[in-house]
Amino acid sequence: MLEAIIFDMDGVLVDSEQFIRQAAVNMFAEKGVSVDADDFLPFTGTGENRFIGGVAGLYGISIDLEKDKARLYAIYGELIVGNLEPLDGVVDFIAHCRKNGWKLSVASSADDIKVDQNLNGIGIPRDQFDAVTTGSDVTRTKPDPDIFLITAKKMGVHPGNCLVIEDAVSGVTAAKAAGCRCLALTTSFSPEALHEADWIGKTLADFPKEAIEW
Repeated sequence: MLEAIIFDMDGVLVDSEQFIRQAAVNMFAEKGVSVDADDFLPFTGTGENRFIGGVAGLYGISIDLEKDKARLYAIYGELIVGNLEPLDGVVDFIAHCRKNGWKLSVASSADDIKVDQNLNGIGIPRDQFDAVTTGSDVTRTKPDPDIFLITAKKMGVHPGNCLVIEDAVSGVTAAKAAGCRCLALTTSFSPEALHEADWIGKTLADFPKEAIEW
């Protein structure tokens, strides 16, 4: 029985990927290295360590991970001011979930600082959720299932009674590995790439209703 919804953040609650990619491009440019925004696509949804570390590896760039992440978030924070909004259907969907008494949580591979930047930016801060788990809370990020297992435990709900809403291939893989059901949104990847999900939809304003009727 459905008891809880676990939201990924980027691509599910908010579309901020273009801003974090641009922030990373700018950060590398400050190092004198020109990278392309599309270089970051294979690392989408895996957390900022792999997001910038993966591209650094592609170019053979030496980085100071903590220092460079701090600079990344500073640039990102400037780029998103006044530019973030909840994705289509998010506000109504959350209201529907609350009406049905389902617990709500966020499980994002992003670090704490970015999660807060995004949630505050769309006007749905973390205290609106029953649990929030970030990349800062886990050693193994998606596609490993740890983040969803931890989130379900925080809510006191069996993973099998959780619906994970994801947009990234790594997130879908992690959700299924955790024993959760998964609704994948095609905001970042094609339906074919997200084929492991139980249901696939465009946004939270347009998805198979069966995903919340079990």
